[in-house]
Amino acid sequence: MADSSEMTINLVVLGRPQTGKSAAGNSLLGSSDFESHRSPSSVTTCCSLGRSCRISGIIRRNGCELALHVQVLDTPSYPHSGLSKEQVRDSVSSALSHHFGKEGLHLALLILRADLPLCPDENDHTIQFIQELLGPTWRDFTAVLLTHADKAEEAGFSEEAYLHSASSTLLSLLSSVQHKYIFLDNQKSIIKEERAIILRKLLNFIRQNNYQALLLKQSKE
Repeated sequence: MADSSEMTINLVVLGRPQTGKSAAGNSLLGSSDFESHRSPSSVTTCCSLGRSCRISGIIRRNGCELALHVQVLDTPSYPHSGLSKEQVRDSVSSALSHHFGKEGLHLALLILRADLPLCPDENDHTIQFIQELLGPTWRDFTAVLLTHADKAEEAGFSEEAYLHSASSTLLSLLSSVQHKYIFLDNQKSIIKEERAIILRKLLNFIRQNNYQALLLKQSKE
């Protein structure tokens, strides 16, 4: 964010298999950088950084429009069908320090499916994994992205009704990250207007955190 006319936000997507991590990353970038498809095994096996083109019309500061750049780090899922927890953790940790070691990480996006229940054991393992990656201040730098919101809507749930019916596990998680969450409609997320809405929400989360970035240890490699 050194250039006063430009802003770059650094994001990482984390989550379980088939939650839509890579698809969410593509939606945020407005591209198809990351491989994303249905599969009986985990699709993403290594970390990959995607960069958006210059995005205008999203943010203004001191009366002036800033050019926004979005960087998204796609990661292998945890648990993974072909990698151990240690292999996934070490791969993500190394990629975070390599790509964001200087500027820092603005938000980790925990990807959950809105059309599937979140079980306590599943949540505990995921939170432990994020804590190991980001450290004790993980809550300040984590937001929840609920994918497949279109399927929840088809089932008759508005966002308000969905949260009213959500499990205590999910509600506790959302509370722990200061209610930083976004519903992502997988059928509409590639539309320019929908993408702009999501990016503005992410920027609002970053603004609430005083534009701080989580500084990561840089790899010696």
